[in-house]
Formats: sequence, structure tokens, C-alpha cells
Amino acid sequence: MSDTSDTEVIRALQAALAAEHAAVYGYGVVGGRIGTARRAEARAAYDAHRARRDALVREVRDRGARPVAAAAGYALPFPVPDADAAVRLAADLEDRVAGVYSDLVRASAGERRREAAGALREAAVRAVRWRGGSVAFPGLAERGGTPTA
Repeated sequence: MSDTSDTEVIRALQAALAAEHAAVYGYGVVGGRIGTARRAEARAAYDAHRARRDALVREVRDRGARPVAAAAGYALPFPVPDADAAVRLAADLEDRVAGVYSDLVRASAGERRREAAGALREAAVRAVRWRGGSVAFPGLAERGGTPTA
């Protein structure tokens, strides 16, 4: 089975890369506000998103496209003045990342699809840990079937 179209896959890869850039930025905010009890968890998530971001940059380049660059800053979905808000932000970041990986799963086949499904699963698990509960369809709950790419 081959990818549906290279253009569609690259578009979904770029969206995943953009989401990873935003997650890395967001976890910088989380790390600055999170309590000491969950700081290691925030650091692990930050490192995971950095690693995924770097892998996506390489893959986009390997497919002959120019990777989308990180923005200088990102608008947060709500103010993050304390540790409770940092936890909510972390869960929100993971939900957003899961959403773009669901698009990459849909656009891909083979090993690329397995990797995207793994990334979606990892984001969903982190979201559950941050939120303390799960959603029925991680990556799809709030999207209503609308692709993000």
C-alpha cells in the first residue's frame, strides 16, 4: 500500500511539524509555571516533542520540501498564570498534536502511518495524564471530521 498522494502527505507532515513547533513553545510556558511535582513530566513531554519536531524536519526535507519554520511566538489558548493553568495547557497542547497526527494517519500508509498512529497514541496518553481522564476518540473529539492540514 502506498501513500495516497505525496502532496497530501507532505501537507499533513507540515501540519504535524507546525503543531510540534507550537507544542515545544507551549511546553516552555508549562515548564515555567508547573509545580515541582510535575516538572519532570513536563520536561519529558518537551523532549518528546522536540524529538518528533526534529524527525519531521528531516522527513519533510527528505521528501524534497522545505520544512515549515517555527514562529517567534504563539498565542496561548488562555492565560497561564499558575500550575493549574499549566496543567490545562499541557493537556490542550497534546489534544492539538493528536488532532494533526490523526490527519497524518489518514494521509499516510505503511511505516509512515504506523509512526503517525504512534505519535497520536503518545499525545493521547500524555493528555490523559495531564487531564486525569480520557476522551472517546483522541485526536478527533473536537474536530468534527474537519482536517487540520
